[in-house]
Amino acid sequence: MAADAALKRGFFAEGVSRKLEPVLLPLAALLAGMIVFSVFLFFLGKSPLEFYALVYKAGFGTAFSWTNTLARAAPLLLAALCVALPARLGLVIIGGEGAIVLGGVAAGAVASVAPGLPGPLGIAAMALAGAVAGGVWIGAIGALRHYRGVNETISSLLMAYIAIALMNQLVEGVLRDPASLNKPSTAPLPAAWRIGEIPGVGVHWGLAVGILACILCWVLIERTTWGFAARIVGGNVRAAAVQGLPAGLLMIGFTALGGVFAGLAGMFEVAAVHGSANASLAAGYGYTGILIAFLARHNGLAIIPASILFAGFEASSGLVQRRLDLPDATIVVFEGMIFLSILLSDALQDRIDFSKLFAWRRVP
Repeated sequence: MAADAALKRGFFAEGVSRKLEPVLLPLAALLAGMIVFSVFLFFLGKSPLEFYALVYKAGFGTAFSWTNTLARAAPLLLAALCVALPARLGLVIIGGEGAIVLGGVAAGAVASVAPGLPGPLGIAAMALAGAVAGGVWIGAIGALRHYRGVNETISSLLMAYIAIALMNQLVEGVLRDPASLNKPSTAPLPAAWRIGEIPGVGVHWGLAVGILACILCWVLIERTTWGFAARIVGGNVRAAAVQGLPAGLLMIGFTALGGVFAGLAGMFEVAAVHGSANASLAAGYGYTGILIAFLARHNGLAIIPASILFAGFEASSGLVQRRLDLPDATIVVFEGMIFLSILLSDALQDRIDFSKLFAWRRVP
């Protein structure tokens, strides 16, 4: 009887730890990063409690704060998917920023080429252009990885710099609106092409599209044969090839799909926020998306709260700067410390046996 009870406790502990580990590790990493940053603030002579109070107030404390946070979360949701989807195949793509800016430029170019389209057709054309630009750009990284063995992390980062340079060249060159004197931009979008706000929320429809995209990506990965095949490839490419799975097709397809979402993020920034494509597209959303994807452990559903959390962090940057007399880069340092904690938690994952935390529970 004692042996049976011990066996039941072991199975119970293993089951609970398997379910809670994806939650406990990211939360522990987040808390560790906050503690380390608190020490950093202490040596600067600043109050960590005041810092976190200001972050909460600016990001989540009022209705206006929530509106600001959710508006920032919209592109982060899509940018994180650009990292999370290829990551399920073992690919580390960190060049989503390039797909965002090119998606925005492609959307802005539509207004220069065909400004007479009716509103719905214009929006659809911008979405298609942004999605194709982002998908081709990031999909090319998957193709380089599959056909030439080029490291996707390095190539995606380098291609992000190329994309930003290409954006500057186009916006300041052939696509530049002659009326944009101080800040080179593409032609302003027609009023009928501008994407409005979700009724009662005060945030543009990019937020709803981002949330829906996260849900659909979770279904794709966890509930479809394509997602299962992608996870097999991510676990062992050679084993997947032996089983006859199209590893190359999956690599290119999932990287391209991630690029599609990043390109749509750029399109929404143009159609709902800026009204034209300009240098403001390079706002760093693609790099923050890396952090969000890793914190969410590349889970589409977990990306939603993680994006809102980090959008709140970034929304507090101005208030923290004014109240605590800290540089504008303070929030970037804060996020960087959290990212290091996340990487450390991933490195320690196999060395921590969470089942021991629950082994004491009695199971009938």
